[in-house]
Amino acid sequence: MRKHFPLLMVLLVIGVTPCLAQETGQDKKWKFLIEPYMMFPSMSGETGIRNLPAVEVDANAGDIFSKLQFGAMLYLEARTDKWAITSDLLYMDLNQDATPTTIINAAEVSAKQLGYELAGLYRLAPFLESGLGLRLNSISAELDITRNVVGGGTETLNGSLSRTWIDPILITRASTDINDKWLFIFRGDFGGFGIGSIFTWQVQGYVGYRFSKLFQTSIGYRIIGIDYDKGSGEDRFRYDMNTFGPNIRLGFNL
Repeated sequence: MRKHFPLLMVLLVIGVTPCLAQETGQDKKWKFLIEPYMMFPSMSGETGIRNLPAVEVDANAGDIFSKLQFGAMLYLEARTDKWAITSDLLYMDLNQDATPTTIINAAEVSAKQLGYELAGLYRLAPFLESGLGLRLNSISAELDITRNVVGGGTETLNGSLSRTWIDPILITRASTDINDKWLFIFRGDFGGFGIGSIFTWQVQGYVGYRFSKLFQTSIGYRIIGIDYDKGSGEDRFRYDMNTFGPNIRLGFNL
């Protein structure tokens, strides 16, 4: 990842900087959106660290919120008629019980997950934008497992490991409004390509209402999929997880 990251940053800067310069030269007015939001996530997938057995996680929003330690989510956007620069921050600190199996009697997953995305979009049509971005993922996970042993009885295993990586992503966003009041937004992206994750993808859809030039609100649904598997033995880290659920957003236009 370290080998590819400088190249990705250079490509992003080279691609975006001339466009921003062109917009500034044409005296285009930039508009800004500050949008704190709340996600009610469910999680489904598998995680494994070191030589510990991989465990399955299947938790709904109620399970997660009952054990959520801390969460923070913030979306920022700067845009003109043609260009948009977006930033999306998501952080969760949670504990969650894993799904028992014939071998694993009980397991608990503790995870601190940070996701940060920076992207640039270009408007291809009045309703359609496309672009590229970089998504940083930083996950610290700890597993506590109680499992059956041959001959009877159980044993307790535990371990922890952290990983940070960056995924390049390709993005498409469609949006429209009715009378500048009702807002409709659909966004999809995919990436990873083995540079960071094996594959990552995301789908978001929102319906919103603009109460004034300053304030708007929206509700929608979001699915984030990450398939990451790197290392072996004591250095192994596997995180194959879908996080999904409704969102509520409060937007402030400047």
